[in-house]
Amino acid sequence: MKPALVILAAGMASRYGSMKQVEGFGPSGETIMDYSIFDAIRAGFGKVVFIIRKEFEKDFREIVGKDIEPRIQVEYVFQDLSKYSEGFQIPAERTKPWGTAHAVLCADEKVKEPFAVINADDFYGKDSFEKANKFLQKDCDPKTYSIVGYELVNTLSEHGTVNRGVCEVDGRGNLVSVTERLNVSRQGDIVVCNDEHLPKELPLATPVSMNFWCFDPSVFDYTKRTFKEFLVENAANPRSEFFIPIAADKYIKEGMGVIKVIPTSAKWFGVTYKEDAPMVRDSLRKLINAGEYPENLWAK
Repeated sequence: MKPALVILAAGMASRYGSMKQVEGFGPSGETIMDYSIFDAIRAGFGKVVFIIRKEFEKDFREIVGKDIEPRIQVEYVFQDLSKYSEGFQIPAERTKPWGTAHAVLCADEKVKEPFAVINADDFYGKDSFEKANKFLQKDCDPKTYSIVGYELVNTLSEHGTVNRGVCEVDGRGNLVSVTERLNVSRQGDIVVCNDEHLPKELPLATPVSMNFWCFDPSVFDYTKRTFKEFLVENAANPRSEFFIPIAADKYIKEGMGVIKVIPTSAKWFGVTYKEDAPMVRDSLRKLINAGEYPENLWAK
């Protein structure tokens, strides 16, 4: 059974100021997720599942779906505040979705095979999809999930500091924890974190999470339970979010199984602010010129 690719695209893109998930960055108007889907198809994935908000459906089908649907099975799933939150009072002022782990949970009826999860607005690179597909086809089971670990140096910005989820990995290559480090920047041959955590300096090759996860479908039942536990403590907080690392951390600490860290040499890049857009376009152009991608991804 070919694995599925679940794409998280239900965010409101408030910091960026527009709906960046469907903005064209490639030379033929390709979105960032077009490149992820292209890489997934050639790596051997068999289905794409978009997690979106209902009001985005028309844009997605017209801008993204029309090129993808002839090439791979496509499903659309809507992230809704009411899904799996029965019995809890949702604050009237809450407008944001419940978070990335809840978004994944919303795909439970459409995903019955091992699957990867990525962000819509991040570029992950060919190598990461090839390694994820291999893991999902051969090693993924209810007690073995994984996360793609990027080298920290390959995720930094030239325009300022970033925040990164630093992975602690044990001697068997299993994830121990993900710690959010703030104000991260390169200074020579080291990376410096200007926050309250230690150590302040990290090696360039430190593995970090860019939200590229690989799961067995058993994760849905586990996430339903942990989401209920989250709501008991956080339902009344309009700013609370149920993120994938929260569920993953509980999975590890409760001894449910292991999460392998799959190293990749791929360079990550993404768009958080409008000022990042020229860098993304330039990076894609360099990859196209190097022969990594065609000038037009979906040319007939």
